[in-house]
Amino acid sequence: MPEYLKKRFGGQRIRIYLSVLSLFLYVFTKISADMFSGAIFINQALGLNIYLAVVMLLLITALYTVTGGLAAVIYTDTLQTIIMVVGSFILMGFALNKVGGYESFQLRYMEAVPSVTTNISASCYEPRADSFHIFRNAITGDLPWPGLVFGLTIQATWYWCTDQVIVQRCLSAKNLSHVKAGCILCGYLKLLPMFLMVFPGMISRILYTNEVACVDPTECEKYCGASVGCTNIAYPKLVVDLMPNGLRGLMLSVMLASLMSSLTSIFNSASTLFTMDIYTKIRRTSSERELMIAGRVFILALIGVSIAWIPVVQSAQSGQLFDYIQSITSYLTPPVAAVFMLAIFCKRVNESGAFYGLIIGLFIGLSRMITEFAYGTGSCVNPSNCPTIICGVHYLYFSIILFVVSCVIILGISLVTKPIEDKHLYRLCWSLRNCTEDRVDLEQDDWIGTQESNTMDIDEPAEEPGCCKKAVMGFCGLEQQNAPALSAEEQAELQKKLTDTSEKPLWRNIVNANAIILLCVAVFFHGFYG
Repeated sequence: MPEYLKKRFGGQRIRIYLSVLSLFLYVFTKISADMFSGAIFINQALGLNIYLAVVMLLLITALYTVTGGLAAVIYTDTLQTIIMVVGSFILMGFALNKVGGYESFQLRYMEAVPSVTTNISASCYEPRADSFHIFRNAITGDLPWPGLVFGLTIQATWYWCTDQVIVQRCLSAKNLSHVKAGCILCGYLKLLPMFLMVFPGMISRILYTNEVACVDPTECEKYCGASVGCTNIAYPKLVVDLMPNGLRGLMLSVMLASLMSSLTSIFNSASTLFTMDIYTKIRRTSSERELMIAGRVFILALIGVSIAWIPVVQSAQSGQLFDYIQSITSYLTPPVAAVFMLAIFCKRVNESGAFYGLIIGLFIGLSRMITEFAYGTGSCVNPSNCPTIICGVHYLYFSIILFVVSCVIILGISLVTKPIEDKHLYRLCWSLRNCTEDRVDLEQDDWIGTQESNTMDIDEPAEEPGCCKKAVMGFCGLEQQNAPALSAEEQAELQKKLTDTSEKPLWRNIVNANAIILLCVAVFFHGFYG
């Protein structure tokens, strides 16, 4: 994705910015949150210390991340998806049966109040009246409907359309029909969390009210080690206490498979961003082996910072992991979503507008995030002292405001500065997507230093490594594999294949029909549970 912005706008600063921001987000939202949630499950299942659980999770994940790369991620993702869906359906069936069916579930949930409330306000521990509705009050709702519709759409645009972790899956597809089919399958799977995660989590509150719905800080500290709340243990608690031994092991596999799938994708993406967009700027003549080693060492450093950030994740946003992730995303990603959207749909946008829109948007978002962390997000029992003018706006509303401000800045600066000529934008903008003319790059990519070839140089034959060294290099994926040289005709054929976006009519119609069906099903669910 940074490379697209490099081609679209030229220059290096936007590419550097996006790479650094992505790595920043990986630490504060993806890696630390994934490790924390995995550690919670291991802690509930085995009673281990949370940091020991993190180390165990990382060792298992690193084993096939370091040795396999993206190919291993793709194959394991496919297998783990099947395990996760089947196991989650089984758990949902057990949970609904335990509470007496769906109607009983609705009634009993509204009565799930913890026994220890001391002198705390009832609004802090009683279930919300709108608990079974998606669209909630625009002012008093914990997830106000305008923020849900527009704010989360902005975040979803950034995550699903521009984030390297997700987009790398589409970029690895064989053709455009495979890309569409993969996205539609993902859409069908995204219909399931309401039934496979949200409902079981709510049932967990019914069955283990004092633990999951605790509100007294002392009680919460006793149950989960966090004084702000224990809602994060709802799903693991349900798995460990409700399911029989064999199925409990299956669900342990499901949870760990999910987390390892996410972590491996993040590790590979972070390694790619660091080596291709940052390290090659520092070491212009680095070899392929050096880049692989640098990427894996960087992953270790990233993991260390993420582990150190776990205590912040544990206490932020009243101890609710989902709210923490969405709030950080709301503060940092709307400018990126604005730049990508305008870069594709508005060819008038230029590098100056995009860069200053990103920088000013980042400054606004960081101001909110740093202030919130400085004062603490607090909880219903102990509210934060953060000034209302800064923290009083719901994070989803803040996302909308930041997106609009970023768009205005990008368009405003672009309109008063020199536009980019069409010859530089062929197949980079929506309006020019079908152009067949050769695109003229805005400038040469100087990330890799130009190396003058010397025809008199004679390559010395490489020394054959010993058996032990060869085994270690093979295990870590560091063995040298010289790619065969391609002729001019083969290079032209390969380029034609890589840029071909044609589709077979049959498969195009199938994926398009499924897209319409998926949209209708999504609208129905929003209407039914709205």
